[in-house]
Amino acid sequence: MPIYEYRCSACGFEKDYLQKVSDPILTVCPECHQDTFVKQLTAAGFQLKGSGWYATDFKGGGAKPAGKPEGDAKPGAGESKSGEAPACGAGACPACS
Repeated sequence: MPIYEYRCSACGFEKDYLQKVSDPILTVCPECHQDTFVKQLTAAGFQLKGSGWYATDFKGGGAKPAGKPEGDAKPGAGESKSGEAPACGAGACPACS
């Protein structure tokens, strides 16, 4: 939900409100109770809630491309005749090394 900043043009009272986009605009000042409370034009503010923010979004500097494993493996080592890696993990067992 967006956070909107309001200011009263009569008394100068300012306050931020967490509102839905569909909520009506506030017009009555909670301090002086006059109809001079207006929404300010500010930078957008919002809150990200829940799991998955940043923890899984390329935290380590980016995703590694899929393909051959890194290291000093010989080209073609551990591949089957069709070019696919064997089911054991391409070099994880003595038979594939």
